[in-house]
Amino acid sequence: MAKIRIAQLQTRVVPGQEENLAALPAQMEAVCQAGTDLVCLPEMFCCPYGTENFPRYAQEEGGPVYQALSELAKSFGVYLSAGSVPERGEGGRLYNTAYMFDRQGRQIGKHRKIHLFDVDIPGKIQFLESRTLSPGDQITVFETEFCKMGLCICYDIRFPELSRAMTDRGAQVILVPAAFNRTTGPLHWELLFRSRAADNQVFTVGTSPALDMAADYHAWGHSLAVDPWGKVLGQLSDETGVLYTQLDLEQISQVRQQLPLLRQRRKDVYGQWDGQ
Repeated sequence: MAKIRIAQLQTRVVPGQEENLAALPAQMEAVCQAGTDLVCLPEMFCCPYGTENFPRYAQEEGGPVYQALSELAKSFGVYLSAGSVPERGEGGRLYNTAYMFDRQGRQIGKHRKIHLFDVDIPGKIQFLESRTLSPGDQITVFETEFCKMGLCICYDIRFPELSRAMTDRGAQVILVPAAFNRTTGPLHWELLFRSRAADNQVFTVGTSPALDMAADYHAWGHSLAVDPWGKVLGQLSDETGVLYTQLDLEQISQVRQQLPLLRQRRKDVYGQWDGQ
C-alpha cells in the first residue's frame, strides 16, 4: 500500500494516569471511523511531564499501561505509536520509552529516549531529565505493512545523526512523540521537523500534548506532519485536537530521483560514517 492515513491525537494531560488512559478509547473510536491506519499519541501522554512524576508513574514493560495500549491497537485494528511513558527497566533504572504496536496489538518497536532533555535557559526554562531518567542506546527502526519506520522521542530529533541513521536503515517515516515548550517551540519545532524531513527525504511526524497553562510544564503543541520535500502537510495550534494526514509513500522515490541527495553524499571527503 502506497498511502498511510494517520491521526495524531494532541491530548491534554491530567495528573491521573487512569483518567488519561480512560479518555483514549472514545478518541480512538472517533478517528478510526475515518479509516485511520496509524494513530499517534504524544510524549508522556499519561502523566504530567516532570522529573518528579517519572518515578511515581513508571511501570515495567508489560504492565497495566502497556497492556491497555496493546489492547487499544488490537481492538481498533490500527497501528499505534503509543506516545511515550515512564518505564521501569532493568536494575530499577527509569527510561522515557515509546512503544509501537501493530494491528494485532503486538509490539513491533520500542525506543528509549537516547538524548535526555537537560537544558538551562536563564529566565526561560530549566529541565533535567537526567535527574531521574537513564538514556537509551538503540536506534529504532521497524517493519510495517506499508514501509519501514523509525521512532525517536522529542529531544532526539535535534540530533541529525540519529535521523540519518534511521534513514540509512530504511526508515521512510520517522515518528516522534514530543513535548517541546513555549521557549524552544516557536523557533525550533517546525524548523527541526522540516530540516530532518528535507535532509533525509522522509516523512516526519511530530505529536505533542496540548498546552495546559495550569500545568507546571507548558507544552508547545502544534503537532505536525512534514513531507520528504520539507513541506508541512498539516499542523495544529496549541489546543486539543486531531490532525489527519495522508502520507503518499511514492513521493519519497519521486523526491529522491529529482534531488538525489542520499546518493550524492561525499563520504570520501567528510568521513566514512554511514549511520550504522
